[in-house]
Amino acid sequence: MKLLAIETATEACSAALYIDGAVSWRYQVAPREHSRLLMPMLDELLAAAQLGLAQLDAVAFGRGPGAFTGVRIAASAIQGIAFGADLPVLPVSSLAAIAQGMQREFGADRVLAAIDARMSEVYWGAYRFGADGVPECLGDEGVRAPEHVPLPTGSGWCGAGSGWDTYADVLQQRLSGKLESWQADRFPHARDIALLAAHDFTHGLALAADQALPVYLRDKVVGN
Repeated sequence: MKLLAIETATEACSAALYIDGAVSWRYQVAPREHSRLLMPMLDELLAAAQLGLAQLDAVAFGRGPGAFTGVRIAASAIQGIAFGADLPVLPVSSLAAIAQGMQREFGADRVLAAIDARMSEVYWGAYRFGADGVPECLGDEGVRAPEHVPLPTGSGWCGAGSGWDTYADVLQQRLSGKLESWQADRFPHARDIALLAAHDFTHGLALAADQALPVYLRDKVVGN
């Protein structure tokens, strides 16, 4: 299986190429530079693997939630590629990608992913990992004031994402007794988008390009 994945929903811009379980990637934290960085990243990955778009099985993107401009960049870029190369698309939650990164690097099996949504709110999702190593969202992803995020069941949860940087004190107070640790410097990564997309592809969840839509979670525009 060969998949190309991109993620631009936050300050980090990244691209990844998945080939039969092996993943190569490009990643850079560069706010407001995503449009400039993204296509060169994709070109470098494909050139290094000596692949053309027509040789891919599908493309994937971080569908959000996140910064409105960043999510829109990813959706527009991947739809353009998919239409041009006649490829199916796999939209992947950017919050789930944060959780996947925590599981991949640290073995975390309970992750509270939070992206700073500005306007005194966070994009929020609680994820638990099963035997298949794929994050299951408990309840719905949503945008909420940090003092009102849903309380997860049980303890031993790990927080991750930029929301934990901006609202660490409020979130720790809200989640007292349930939180084991947290890491603020975690952004969704195309490497994890690719891993989750590969799982979805094998389960027949690929969509036509015009059906692969971004997720904003609220109507208000949140800039980068």
